[in-house]
Amino acid sequence: MILSEKITEERKKNGWSQEELAEKLSVSRQAVSKWESAQSTPDLQKIIRLAELFEVSTDYLLRDEIISEQYMVKPEYKEEKASIHSVSMEEANAFLNWKRKRAPMMAGAVALCILSPVLLIFLAGLSDSHIWGLSENMACGVGLTVLMLMVAGAVFIFISGGLQGKTYEYLETEQIETAYGVSGLVKEKKKEYESVYLKGIAIGVVLCILAVIPLFMVMAMEAPDYIVTASVSVLLMLVAAGVYLIIHVSTVRGGYDMLLQEGDYSLKEKKYKEKINIFSTVYWCTATAIYLGWSFWTQRWDFTWLVWPVAGVMFGAVSAVAKILVKDER
Repeated sequence: MILSEKITEERKKNGWSQEELAEKLSVSRQAVSKWESAQSTPDLQKIIRLAELFEVSTDYLLRDEIISEQYMVKPEYKEEKASIHSVSMEEANAFLNWKRKRAPMMAGAVALCILSPVLLIFLAGLSDSHIWGLSENMACGVGLTVLMLMVAGAVFIFISGGLQGKTYEYLETEQIETAYGVSGLVKEKKKEYESVYLKGIAIGVVLCILAVIPLFMVMAMEAPDYIVTASVSVLLMLVAAGVYLIIHVSTVRGGYDMLLQEGDYSLKEKKYKEKINIFSTVYWCTATAIYLGWSFWTQRWDFTWLVWPVAGVMFGAVSAVAKILVKDER
C-alpha cells in the first residue's frame, strides 16, 4: 500500500471521519482529503504526528518508498543526483491529467490525416461514373479543399499540443526523481489502466486488419467503380478508427511510463532519445511526402493508401537499426 491508502485505512480503523482527523492535526478537512486521494502528501511533521495518532511507526507509513532503490543513492552518485529533476505529487497529477486530455486530441489529429482524402476518393468515384452530374473538376476541387482543411486542422493540433507540452518536455529526455508517494500512486494507476490499454490496442489492431474486407468484397462481386472507391473510403474510416484507439490508449499509458521511467522512457532509452526523435520526424515527414506526391501524380488514391501500413511495418525495423547505430556511435 502507498501512504494515501495507509492514512485512509488507519483513520477508518480508529473510527474517525476526515473532519475529526483534520482537527487532531490542526489542518483542514480538504488537506486530509487530498492526502487520501494522493493529490498531495503531508510534510514530515505531519507524518510524525500521524504515526503518533495511529500508534504506528513512521517506518510503516513510509516503508514503500524507503525500500525503493530509486531513493538509495550511492555516495559516488551524489553529484549526479543533485542535477536530477524532482517531480512533486502535484506536478505528477497535473501531468497525468494533461496526458488524459491530450490523448484524444493527438489521436484525433492522426485520424484526421488518414480521413482527409476520404471525400476526394468518394467524389472522384462518383464523377468517373457520371452520377449526380458531378464533374471531375468539381469533385477534385471540393475533395481537395476538404483534404487541405482537415490536414491543416491536424497540423494545428500537433503544433498547439507541442507548445503546451513544453512544460513536461524534460520527462522524455532527462532523468527524474519522483517525490514521496508518486511512484506508488503511478504504479497503481498504471495497473488499473492496463486492461483498458490492452483492450484498446486489440480492438484498434483488429479494426485495421478488418478494414480491407469491404474492398475485397466489392472487388469479388465485380461491383461498379464508384462502389469500389466508396469501399476505399470505408477502409480509410475503419483504419482511422483503429489508429485513433491505438494512439489514444498508448498516449495515456506513455504518461505512466514517463513518470516511472519504464519502457521507451527508461534511463537507457533517454540517452539517445533525442537523436531517435529527429529520425522519427524525418521518417514520417518523408512517408507523408511520398504518399501525397504519389497520390497527386497518379490520382490512384484507392491504391496509394498502402504507403501507410507499409511505412508502419517498416518503422519498427528501421527504428531498431537506428537505435543500434546511435548506440555504436556513443
